[in-house]
Amino acid sequence: MSENQTAQPAEAGAAQPQFAIQRIYIKDVSYETPNSPAIFMEKWEPAVNVELGTSSSKLGEGIYEVVLSLTVTAKKEDKTIYLVEVKQAGIFTISGFNERDLNGMLGAYCPNVLFPYAREVISDLVARGTFPQLVLAPVNFDALYAQHIKNQTKPETH
Repeated sequence: MSENQTAQPAEAGAAQPQFAIQRIYIKDVSYETPNSPAIFMEKWEPAVNVELGTSSSKLGEGIYEVVLSLTVTAKKEDKTIYLVEVKQAGIFTISGFNERDLNGMLGAYCPNVLFPYAREVISDLVARGTFPQLVLAPVNFDALYAQHIKNQTKPETH
């Protein structure tokens, strides 16, 4: 800085937004092939269903755990081929955001960070079960979160 330039102080009381990943880990994982080995003899024509959910909890001042839950079920008619459940979690430092933006970080941004890790775990488990590769399509958590907010703010109709 030259002598004529001065640093502009942050507005009083306004903290600069901060985001950091502290840890990403598998909180829970389950893999089942209830109809093996008989299912291996059948033609591969599964119907695959994917369910997902998120949750978050405050661990301390500016420290949050976010959990992305994914359940993938592959079925042939009424027989379950495999069932994979993964809870991919992360601990994040998030501070200096207003409440609306903080909720967006917890409900969309952090799940976006966690999803590739969960997708890899699921793909690996399915492959270890000797089933054809399963690659989950990307998920637009921003759109899902926006829909969630829209559904919460809809006025009740009678």
